[in-house]
Amino acid sequence: MIVLVPEVRRLKPLAVGSVGALAAIALGLHLWVNLVTPYGFHRDEFLYLAMGRHLRLWRMDFPPGIALIAEGTRAALGDSLAAIRAGPALAGALLVIMAALFARELGGGRRAQVLAALAVLASPLFLRAANLFQPVVFDQLLWSLALFALARLCWRPDPRWWVGLGVALGLGLLVKFSIVFIGLGIVAGVLLSGLRRSLAGPWPWVAFAVALAIGSPSLVGQWALGYPVLGQMRDLQSAQLERVTPAAFLLGQVVWGPGVLLAAGGAVALLLAKRFERQRALGWSCLAAFAILLLLRGKPYYVGPVYPLLFAAGAVPLERSALRWVLGGLILLAGAILLPLGVPILPPERMAGYIQTIGATAALRTNTGEIERLPQDYADMLGWKEQVRAVAGVYHALPEAERREAVVLAGNYGQAGAIDLFGPALGLPRAVSPTGSYWFFGPGDRPGRVAVVIGPSREDLEPFFDSLEVAGRAGHPWAVAEERDLTIFVAREPRQSLQQVWPALAGRH
Repeated sequence: MIVLVPEVRRLKPLAVGSVGALAAIALGLHLWVNLVTPYGFHRDEFLYLAMGRHLRLWRMDFPPGIALIAEGTRAALGDSLAAIRAGPALAGALLVIMAALFARELGGGRRAQVLAALAVLASPLFLRAANLFQPVVFDQLLWSLALFALARLCWRPDPRWWVGLGVALGLGLLVKFSIVFIGLGIVAGVLLSGLRRSLAGPWPWVAFAVALAIGSPSLVGQWALGYPVLGQMRDLQSAQLERVTPAAFLLGQVVWGPGVLLAAGGAVALLLAKRFERQRALGWSCLAAFAILLLLRGKPYYVGPVYPLLFAAGAVPLERSALRWVLGGLILLAGAILLPLGVPILPPERMAGYIQTIGATAALRTNTGEIERLPQDYADMLGWKEQVRAVAGVYHALPEAERREAVVLAGNYGQAGAIDLFGPALGLPRAVSPTGSYWFFGPGDRPGRVAVVIGPSREDLEPFFDSLEVAGRAGHPWAVAEERDLTIFVAREPRQSLQQVWPALAGRH
């Protein structure tokens, strides 16, 4: 009788000390920056914190994972800037470790692991993502975990790793719908590799069921609210993505620095090198996700989550080559030069001068195509406290009888979220806004006979109020254009109550 013995694979030791040191540098850098940065909360961070305060797990217009993280962070650490950004900082450090784990999984030793980890640490793509409380960095981490499960399945289709793949994809669905892109990529990778034989068994389908079960709050929320993601995608396509040509998508990868060369080599190796023959599904998965985003005109950073794997695949063949020193040196040098593009350490005036000095003017293009003085993410971190203080001044200047029933109306989620975060300490009520996710939060209980309004113009307000009084101004010279000079109105004599007019305001942004 012939007994088949499973092939034993001997992985090289994990470079715990070196990789741990790089991960600690990543974590420490972000924690330090968020204590000393001259900037504040980002516009989007206000929204995600507000989603946490209005958490309805099965009825949210965005995947609720970020709202859950927001509430968990607030409960455990408070709502300071450093506290709220601690989670992204930790996720960024874990991405450094994931790159090293990918290198080890692909047969790399200490040198390959360190080079892959260094490429993540030094990339502005991952530095920026780990410095903001947004779904992006958690999405990057969950793509990596899904691809790591696939890497293990390439070696042996163990049921536990099918379940792990389902868990990673399901958690990704809770965080950001873009997990679908790597999900489709993995389907392509399975179909184009020997793993397709596993489809005859139950475990790939178990993985699919697990992913749907874990991600079901995101899906049920869309169904319950009439699929708002479709409107969000249309708005995104018309306002931002229509300007992203395939050439712009490809050129956009270059701004992440010389690590892109390592990733490009890794992509080729995964698809062609004999040493990665068993891991070919990884190459096909990354290529398929890249092609989908290219065809859909996604933003260049959307494909970023495949880079930790590609860095590792590029590092392994270079492990015994002197070229690793050259490329590692270039990555480290570029990382040092581009550090202010990754983390907000330079004040606005110096940041504007730095960008001009290094010629990185492409970083100044906004989502809608204009060129500004600061990167949009940085400009979106300025002026919010000034706005709230100005609104509080107008609110407290109202007669007491009006102040008791006054509503604070905001024109976008940044303004509303800033009021919700900073306003209570200044005696302000929670904001009401008919835009985006805030519309789903509702108009509140007050009818709006008196409203302090920031954001909308007189022309926006005249159809709804018979009396408009200019009561103040707010702004910041380095903020994004639409936030630099805002008029604050006191609006009276509404033609309908907020509750009456609210349904007609659905879909405003």
